Amino acid sequence: MSKNPVIRKMFPGGVTYLGFHSYYKYLADTDATHIYIIKGGPGVGKSTFMKKIGEEMLKAGYDLEYHCCSSDNNSIDGIVVPELGIALLDGTSPHIVDPQTPGAVDEIINLGEYWDDSLIIPHKKDIIDCNKEISRCFQSAYFALKDAKNAMDEWEFYIQPHQNWQGINQLYLNLSRELYQASSGQGSGKIRRLFTWAHTPQGRIQYIDSLILGMQTLYLLTGQAGTGKSSFLTHMAEDAKLLNYDVEIYHNALEPDKIDLLIIPELKTALAVSSEHYPYTPEFSGAVVSLDFDHYLDRSSLTVYEEYIDDCRSRVEQSIQRAQTHSQRAKKLHDELERYYIPAMKFEAIDKKLYSVLERIRKAIH
Repeated sequence: MSKNPVIRKMFPGGVTYLGFHSYYKYLADTDATHIYIIKGGPGVGKSTFMKKIGEEMLKAGYDLEYHCCSSDNNSIDGIVVPELGIALLDGTSPHIVDPQTPGAVDEIINLGEYWDDSLIIPHKKDIIDCNKEISRCFQSAYFALKDAKNAMDEWEFYIQPHQNWQGINQLYLNLSRELYQASSGQGSGKIRRLFTWAHTPQGRIQYIDSLILGMQTLYLLTGQAGTGKSSFLTHMAEDAKLLNYDVEIYHNALEPDKIDLLIIPELKTALAVSSEHYPYTPEFSGAVVSLDFDHYLDRSSLTVYEEYIDDCRSRVEQSIQRAQTHSQRAKKLHDELERYYIPAMKFEAIDKKLYSVLERIRKAIH
């Protein structure tokens, strides 16, 4: 507990070129004491339920994780109270979650129990049609992001042969020695994976500053596509794991196999990527060390490709913007869908359930 509890914000899932990609299994720790899995349709109050619990935990002085929703940045997919080992998460599509240890750890809260079916059934066809159109909107967003990925791949194709990889490797070796100093961590090499950024209807959003609170040093990796930033972080993460440091790995919103942020809590160190289409300007009280990967490029030999690279740059941005347009329409349709459910909800009964859960959490604390 703290008089000044910390709020960290991240994304457990994201709209990517591969479709909806989930790191939901990393939302709660594997040794969590209790996980509440919340079920129910749109508009039933899942996000509000979790937010209210979170507010009470903050008032009690506990640090909190907000796991934000990539489909609506004003909503959340889950909260975690790390000190208590308690998590509440949205267990509905697309991030369907089933209990792993029913009764002992996992518990389902079905908010669908608190609605009046007779007020929803008359809208059955409209609800089905709306859900189908929302799915099509997301599929269109995925197609747009595939175009962005293709343009990014082409960009990397032009860049990679002109990078000084020997220089990058030397940079990696020097930093690895400096950070780890041939010593082992006190953890178990545990890896947690989530997203830093998300393609939301409101645009590209990140909360990196909240994630690196408490760190003392931030290495900021800059440079264009294909210069080796993500591979550099991958190697650094592998070294940390081998040396038994627990790490947090945050993946790229477009290409989830790439890394945008690596946090090594024991070393109070973070390494973050700032790229042209996902720019990050830190507001960080610690030391910021800049690593410019463009510095190692043979720029003179790249002049012949400038026109092609500019075209790739433009196509990436246009495709991401197109994906956002589809996400915005999906959000608008989802808001319409909620209107069929909200009038049917028994919110007083939901509030009673909420307070009973709160009371159980408070008893567990004491």
